[in-house]
Amino acid sequence: MAASAAESGTPVAAGQRAIDAARLRVAVLRLSRRLRKHDLAGLTPSQLSTLSCVGKSGPVRLGDLAAAERIAPSTLTRLVSVLEDRGYLVRKPAPEDARAYLVTVTDSGNDVLGRIREEATSTLTDILMTLTADQLTALEAALPALEQLAGSG
Repeated sequence: MAASAAESGTPVAAGQRAIDAARLRVAVLRLSRRLRKHDLAGLTPSQLSTLSCVGKSGPVRLGDLAAAERIAPSTLTRLVSVLEDRGYLVRKPAPEDARAYLVTVTDSGNDVLGRIREEATSTLTDILMTLTADQLTALEAALPALEQLAGSG
């Protein structure tokens, strides 16, 4: 029997879709929404996104952070100021350019990010417990494809 495109690792052409993209989109969005329905340590989604981006990037210039978050520099400056006031971020002059600033996550900011991640993981673990063994096996098999779609694979 011939291997399917998915089994061979060859991308599937648009006319040969093996999955309902609209259904997948709705499922991913709903799951994402469920995972965000927890305490965000008093942060707005934009503040959390900014804090998380700095946490992943390490020290980052304000301009680079605005580009990564796809927001206006003035909006980013307000977000960083709030996070700095809460003690989650620190802004320091960049050593190589006195006009630029680097933003870094503080220990308190890392603690908040860790708590939020743990809570989201715990929520997902609880959701996964509602699936059958066959569904869990199918989901595990789909993880590499989902990671690739999310840009982390």
